[in-house]
Amino acid sequence: LPEGAVRRQSPEQREQTLAQMETLLQATGFPYHLIHLEEALELPPSILQPGPERSGPSGPSYKEAVDSFIQQQRQDGDSGTSLPGRSTQGTPAGPPATPRLPEATQTQELLRSFEAAGTATAREELLQMLRTHLIVQTARDRGYAKVMMGESLTRVAVKLLTNLSLGRGAFLAVDTGFTDQRHGDVMVVRPMRDYTAKEIAFYNHFFGVPTVIVPPLFTKRREKPSIHQLVERFLLGLQEEFPSTISTVYRTGEKLSPEPAKASSESQRCLLCLCGLDTDGGEW
Repeated sequence: LPEGAVRRQSPEQREQTLAQMETLLQATGFPYHLIHLEEALELPPSILQPGPERSGPSGPSYKEAVDSFIQQQRQDGDSGTSLPGRSTQGTPAGPPATPRLPEATQTQELLRSFEAAGTATAREELLQMLRTHLIVQTARDRGYAKVMMGESLTRVAVKLLTNLSLGRGAFLAVDTGFTDQRHGDVMVVRPMRDYTAKEIAFYNHFFGVPTVIVPPLFTKRREKPSIHQLVERFLLGLQEEFPSTISTVYRTGEKLSPEPAKASSESQRCLLCLCGLDTDGGEW
């Protein structure tokens, strides 16, 4: 999911990053889809509602969806055709085609949306929201029932404290848990949440796993850092003196229940994050 526009990369830098991503994805041999963040502005209004469950009698199971995808992929290979945005194992390796950037008008519209967010914290939240909706909708359009996120233990711990600071304590379990089923037909899983960022970095170094490094989100001059950045600096600073800091925060989040995030009706659901509105104060 290239995000070079909001990270203030030049068109040449964005092209170079896209070419690096496509080279790495082609080397894996798995199907892939390159989607620009600008496409989030064209998503249908239906993304603000959870999709129907596919595990019941009304829809195919996850195994059936995977079997259907494999069969379709074999048919495409036999016929010598491939779907746009996917790599095919039968295609000989070679230099990737030059990735195409979105239209300048789309990029400007996206930048205006981020400029309208008054603070760095609001821009971080907007980026995460658009990224999640775009990934989930792409998975829904392509027929996938599950999406794997690459959030590490370090990132999960930072998100826990960040959500507490932003008043999202009731939604910690779904925002940081292993499974996130708020979208209905697409389940989000986080298989890397048991490994710290340092462990992943060491693994990539020792086994020669190539990576693509992108700059952080653009921050205006003299602007205060976002809550996300402050919490990350705080946790990483404590981690240097107290190595169990991040794992302790992570284990605390493991004890939380996702029940508060469930909504009894659509009217009690947040339109942005699809979690239940935390408006019931209970009886005194």
